[in-house]
Amino acid sequence: MSWLTLAVRAKADYAEALSEALLAHGALSVDMLDADADTPDEQAIFGEPGEPTSAVWQHNLINALFENDADVAGILQACCTELGIDALPEHHIETLEESDWVRLTQAQFDPIRISQRLWIVPTWHTPTDPTAINIALDPGLAFGTGSHPTTRLCLRWLDENIRGGESVLDYGCGSGILAIAAMKLGAGKAIGVDVDEQAVQASRDNALANRVQANFQLPDGAALSQYDVVVANILTNPLRALAPLLAAATRSGGRIVLSGILAEQAEGVMSIYAQWFDLVPAVLEDGWCCLSGVKK
Repeated sequence: MSWLTLAVRAKADYAEALSEALLAHGALSVDMLDADADTPDEQAIFGEPGEPTSAVWQHNLINALFENDADVAGILQACCTELGIDALPEHHIETLEESDWVRLTQAQFDPIRISQRLWIVPTWHTPTDPTAINIALDPGLAFGTGSHPTTRLCLRWLDENIRGGESVLDYGCGSGILAIAAMKLGAGKAIGVDVDEQAVQASRDNALANRVQANFQLPDGAALSQYDVVVANILTNPLRALAPLLAAATRSGGRIVLSGILAEQAEGVMSIYAQWFDLVPAVLEDGWCCLSGVKK
């Protein structure tokens, strides 16, 4: 069996209404993404403390799935007419063939060697090096598989700098990979915080699979103290807004690690954090960077 997919670029003023209209006209599913993701114009809308939010992104990419006999072009036209959208937005329609989606998804994630001694191993794989520090990972619906440069940069920093016994805060923990890695590398305790309930649950499940004691919770349930190491692998705009909170969570003489930052955004982020931290030059990989420094 095959399906039809519709991808539509939609402005903020009608994106939600168009998504709902597509569902009303027979779409089997609809999701909405930031069309500016991984660019300097990316926008956070998920309610990080101190970050102004909106219901949708400024530029949206709507993806809708239909039965293979649906008149997708006609449906899009009808939805736009109902909503008073004069010109059809940029879009394309494709046929999606039936596949074993579980196998295809798993095939995207092989064991990843982070360093000489550290590997990320999807739960459906056998460790390549059983003697290494292997982090078993099932990302679920959360970000953080070890395949993205920002995650690798943070993992390498932890591998090089965790000496044993440190307290670690992973703000924006996603799959929990950084907090779990810190514990397996010898940290004394690790706390993970994320605004997404599914990420918190994925992190707890991954910690259990790795037999480490790490605490994961939503921001509202987190009583933050001060930590030896604070790591935040999120987006640049939230990092700017969260600077006072993350600085306050780092003890004097403690260290901060920031990623999710495009290379061209590094200088702006450094200028904000420099009031609290002595920062070292950014480490770059594939256009992304990792910033780190010591609390003054």
